[in-house]
Amino acid sequence: MTYKLVSRDYNPDDLVVDVGGVEVGGRRVVVIAGPCSVESLEQTLEIAKLVKRLGAHMLRGGAFKPRTSPYSFQGLGEEGLKILVKAREETGLPIVTEVMDPRDIPLFKKYDVDVFQVGARNMQNYTLLKELGRVDKPVLLKRGFSATIDEWLGAAEYVALGGNRKIILCERGIRTFETHTRFTLSISTIPLVKKLSYLPVIADPSHATGRRDLVIPVARASIAAGADGVLVEVHLNPEKALSDGPQSLTIRDFEELVRDLKRVAEALGRYL
Repeated sequence: MTYKLVSRDYNPDDLVVDVGGVEVGGRRVVVIAGPCSVESLEQTLEIAKLVKRLGAHMLRGGAFKPRTSPYSFQGLGEEGLKILVKAREETGLPIVTEVMDPRDIPLFKKYDVDVFQVGARNMQNYTLLKELGRVDKPVLLKRGFSATIDEWLGAAEYVALGGNRKIILCERGIRTFETHTRFTLSISTIPLVKKLSYLPVIADPSHATGRRDLVIPVARASIAAGADGVLVEVHLNPEKALSDGPQSLTIRDFEELVRDLKRVAEALGRYL
């Protein structure tokens, strides 16, 4: 077995990760929402206030963006972290943002980032995972888009081995032969991983589908399958977003999402 510390054999009880008072992995279904990229102070503050009012528990936003093309928008860097901190101060929402380089960890600590996100492209960046094992902050670990479940849990093991057990797994879809969606979100992975590991599992229907019209139904299905929350992208004007506009929800879409997830959660004896 490539993983021991994150397996059910090691700990049969579900782990609840506390993020600034928000519990991930308990009866509550957690909604993490915000723009794919932090584009400006005004944009981020407005989105943060709106998603908070509509029911979001945490704010996501990319300050550093891994992009397929080196010519695409790469994020605002440290300025983006400052903007996220300002949004946290004004809304009280814990912030979730992606760390791409071990050398940036001190910067993330400086701004007291609440959740260090490891993106799909970095799931097997073992140097980064080892360093995050020494960080006393929750780590949101996305599944690589070509990774098996064992490889994903093996990546979590690297973090746990360093002493950090505050790990949240995120199923974000894998690459298949299908072309109608950006990736293929494996719904069956959610209950399967929860049988193999005690770590909380959330889903990212935005990156999985790449299509705004599919985010809500896939989010509903994820919660019905046992996911502890969802990570979704929201933008004021998706058509003008600097990254991932086609998969970003509008504010009206997000309101619908929260309403639907409340119903699904309640049917399962959970709540938002």
